[in-house]
Amino acid sequence: MRRGSLRNIIRAHDGTAAIEFAIVAVPLLMLALGIFEFARIYWTQEALQESATAGARCVGILQSSCASGGVYSSGNAASYVETVASGWGITVPGADVTITNAATCGGVSGFSQVSINFTYVALGASILPASLKGKLLQVQSCYPNNS
Repeated sequence: MRRGSLRNIIRAHDGTAAIEFAIVAVPLLMLALGIFEFARIYWTQEALQESATAGARCVGILQSSCASGGVYSSGNAASYVETVASGWGITVPGADVTITNAATCGGVSGFSQVSINFTYVALGASILPASLKGKLLQVQSCYPNNS
């Protein structure tokens, strides 16, 4: 190889912008997707909390959606919580909802309590390590019984 052609290769700047972009794009894309997932998990947590609060209120005041013949119905109440969550765009299986119409909250008895255990799955779960694929979100809400 001639000495002049080696010097030309070293001084060449063709493709520099593409290489710099490739170096910067990957961390920037990871940061942007991380921010998106972080916001999404907190939005999901808030939606679950609102669903639990609506369910506890429904059971506490014996709304027709959570009662049958003026009496608390666990099936109706669980269905109501699932419906409220689906309004937020979240599918909560009935097995993940626990409803108690005679609970003790904060050391005081006579409350209706709704607890939801929901496994959050990230959008990029297929490329994440097993320890990061699902995060258990737990929410709980109490409302005084009107009796």
